[in-house]
Amino acid sequence: MDTIRKIIREENLKVPKHVAIIMDGNGRWAKKRNKPRNFGHVQGAKTVEQIIEDGYNMGIEYITVYAFSTENWKRSSEEVGALMRLLQKYLIDCIERSTKNNMKVRVIGDKTGLDSKIVSKINELEEATKDATGLKFTIAINYGGRDEIRRAVSRIAEDVRDCKLEPKDITEDLINNYLDTAGLPDPDLMIRTSGEERLSNFLPWQLAYTEFYFTDVLWPDFTKEDLLKAIRYYNGRDRRFGGV
Repeated sequence: MDTIRKIIREENLKVPKHVAIIMDGNGRWAKKRNKPRNFGHVQGAKTVEQIIEDGYNMGIEYITVYAFSTENWKRSSEEVGALMRLLQKYLIDCIERSTKNNMKVRVIGDKTGLDSKIVSKINELEEATKDATGLKFTIAINYGGRDEIRRAVSRIAEDVRDCKLEPKDITEDLINNYLDTAGLPDPDLMIRTSGEERLSNFLPWQLAYTEFYFTDVLWPDFTKEDLLKAIRYYNGRDRRFGGV
């Protein structure tokens, strides 16, 4: 038995069903090594693959990662270009890995702002893995929480205008169904690496009752031992969801 799984069993830890991750610190990790920022992004992508495997082996059912935000377009054209090329390569590689590992992959965010080649690979990846029954892996690309809510409200307004909905029909459950994450449970635990302690426009609706775990570890250095620390922290929280 894997050492981490043994620890989880012996400590009787409750593993969160859905973990969301803000993978921060790739650029700083590279800078510490006198390397270009893209070197950190490449290493960060490798860490994603390892943490997906480790998380699933621990019993996590859903993992959602923040890969590229709507605000990331403000970075230099060189870095954005490199990130887009890396994302395209990652999506291509992910098709083979996901089908092999029975992993269902979904991409959230505004796809209309992405290059057609990337959108094509997203569609191919989602189609190839739609029937997978293993880990549910969600990648946020060109994603912003406020933008997601804006797009959802716009679609609801259109349906009210077209008499498909009445204003009284607009409940929290209905709004959930118009969000990019429709059908996914809200995250139980949100992890942000690199020492920053803010959401940065990541899943503001979905994280309403999520436990937050912040660590100084830079994302490329994040390991299954760090994930275990986050799970231990999660187990120390008293989740009352507004009750007593």
